[in-house]
Amino acid sequence: MLNLLTQRDTAGAIFILAIVIASGLFLAKFKVKGISLGTTWILFMGILLGHLGLRINPVMLSFIKDFGLILFVFAIGLQVGPGFFHSFRKDGLPMNLLALGLVVLAVATTYVIHLLSGENLGIMTGIMSGAVTNTPGLGAAQQTLSDATGVPAERAAQVADAATGIASAYAVAYPLGVLGAIAVLLLSKVLFKVDIDREKEQASQGEKARGSAYRLACRVENPALFGKTVHDIIGEENADHLVISRMKRDGKVFFPDLDLPLQEGDMLLIVTDVQHRSKVCIIFGEELPVDMEEWSQDGTALVSGRLSVTKSSITGKSLRKLDVRRKFGVTVTRILRAGVDLQADADLILQVGDSLTVVGSEEGIAQLARLVGNQPESLHRPNVIPIFFGIALGVLLGTLPIRFPHMPQPLKLGLAGGPLIVAILLGHFGPKLRITTYTALSANLMIREIGISLFMAAVGLGAGKTFVASLASGGYMWVLYGALITLIPMSVIALVARLVMKMDFFKICGLLAGGTTDPALLSFSEQMYGSGRIAVNYATVYPLTMFLRVVAAQVMIMIML
Repeated sequence: MLNLLTQRDTAGAIFILAIVIASGLFLAKFKVKGISLGTTWILFMGILLGHLGLRINPVMLSFIKDFGLILFVFAIGLQVGPGFFHSFRKDGLPMNLLALGLVVLAVATTYVIHLLSGENLGIMTGIMSGAVTNTPGLGAAQQTLSDATGVPAERAAQVADAATGIASAYAVAYPLGVLGAIAVLLLSKVLFKVDIDREKEQASQGEKARGSAYRLACRVENPALFGKTVHDIIGEENADHLVISRMKRDGKVFFPDLDLPLQEGDMLLIVTDVQHRSKVCIIFGEELPVDMEEWSQDGTALVSGRLSVTKSSITGKSLRKLDVRRKFGVTVTRILRAGVDLQADADLILQVGDSLTVVGSEEGIAQLARLVGNQPESLHRPNVIPIFFGIALGVLLGTLPIRFPHMPQPLKLGLAGGPLIVAILLGHFGPKLRITTYTALSANLMIREIGISLFMAAVGLGAGKTFVASLASGGYMWVLYGALITLIPMSVIALVARLVMKMDFFKICGLLAGGTTDPALLSFSEQMYGSGRIAVNYATVYPLTMFLRVVAAQVMIMIML
């Protein structure tokens, strides 16, 4: 065992990494009032053992760190990619603008502290990444530093100091980044005099008003509809919020064919939402009371279910092209992809692994199931080719220089930004290119956890030998700097969200957690306030924020260079 700890060979490196990761994850299980630092304990254990003298071959350590980072950010990109562009629609736009404000304010606060204190801007970038609990930002900053070439001689020492201390700065700022974010949330609740039960009731009423399913019956009385088919009337404009589930004509109840012409006096049972209730009545005619016993004849009951897309031939086809409503009388209402719930727009491109929520007759749903495959057991085998092909493209993209005016060095996306962007693009556009990017959520989480564990352990072991010396030589001020970078942007955005944007408290919780990419804050707020809406809002701003945090860290380093 002593030889494994002292010899810098492959076996020794794996042994040390395993000890660091296992002990760190063990400590992550312990929580204080529901709060845990999670995988950051791996970083602290690496720092401790590195300080005690455990070493890994520098070349090997660098590879482990970079490869772990690539796995981590690529898995994140694949998960958030499907919902990345959708997050800018409707209610997501103001939330993403506020998340952008969080990033900009954090960068501005960091730069102002740098100007006032004279602290190394590279060190400040590490503090900023820790203060907003953004590990990919740390990786991006370190990668940008390692890629720096042609640095002027007068700045060589500054770059060297930053390369040495950036991980230590991150580790010092991280704990207060978690605790400070929770403090902002608790203070916001007190300042805004939030009544959680009332907020839940108001949020529930708002959701019902916007999109809850509503069943109504109508008699066809509009002369403009006589002789027109159901398909002509629904059309593209009403397709997303109107389903004619049953029709009654001459006393008989049946599931209507979309090509069936309507007649005066036809009775329709319609599923819509509260928001479009009045519009449905304007289109067809007077709303009638619904007695479901009258509509439950001839086995025409409307049922709902979930179907899994498992046929690769479906990848790249849109709901409009499949035309499942006309062919099978089935409506697709929602699509779950990579853990992200998507609106079933007619132009949405399907891919293997999508889970479809459908409404229709049992026969129609069975026919659609045969079309899409619906054999979820076949999804257990991961599609590895797109992952490594995407990583190769991401590494290539990360090495390409991007030149900006007045910047001494070209910007490179690096081993964090390149794979992240490629993964997001693959997750979103892959189906349109007939590329199956499906990865089971459990497999995605496994890749992500392995990647972040390797990265944290390598960073901690590398920083351990200088960590205590950094603190002793003025690093204690990093705690104060990190607290300011955490508290100022979050407080400002919370005030704007509540007082200007009139957002409810659950949106603010999700916004602050997602805007700082802070899973600890998400977990805390869900446990404290018990609302699933917090996670939905977290997911709305997380993709853009993650991308911006990575880019911001690289820009800060480039400014220093």
